Amino acid sequence: MVEAKRPPLPHDFHPPVASFTVVSDDLVEGGPLKPSQLLDGEDTSPQLRWEGFPEGTKSFAVTCFDPDAPTGSGFWHWSVFDIPASVTSLAAGAGAGDGNGLPAGAVQVRNDYGTRGFGGAAPPAGDGPHRYVFTVYAVDAEKLGPGADATPAQVGFMLRFHAIGRAHLIGTHEVPAGS
Repeated sequence: MVEAKRPPLPHDFHPPVASFTVVSDDLVEGGPLKPSQLLDGEDTSPQLRWEGFPEGTKSFAVTCFDPDAPTGSGFWHWSVFDIPASVTSLAAGAGAGDGNGLPAGAVQVRNDYGTRGFGGAAPPAGDGPHRYVFTVYAVDAEKLGPGADATPAQVGFMLRFHAIGRAHLIGTHEVPAGS
């Protein structure tokens, strides 16, 4: 049996940039997501904190992308940008749709569920393990450019040209066949 090739990560085709560190009290690199981070759970974004980002960082952006979604283009679970450079962490639940957990000035766009904020993991039953790539981008501008009506793809396009650093943390989730 031929093993299926895994899709690339969302930033594999972007220019190389400085790396830094992102960690979480709610995620372990390569480990399963908690029930609170599932769509049919509490649908809560995980706590994230970062350090070691490059000098010249003027803001941050945070995304969550599932490259393994059976769409041909992956699935955006979260996209927020214009996080002030003085902010180096987001609390669990910061990605709530009302934006109340985000710092002043941060902009959160609709995810691929069509809702604003973080949308938890919900892969199809029997589709195998999915990776949820939480990426923090160090940005060279205080304002990235797109507005709140932008798509995650538009945000990604702008990040391709304005990211000066990047850190990611990957969680996994799988729903067994017949569930």
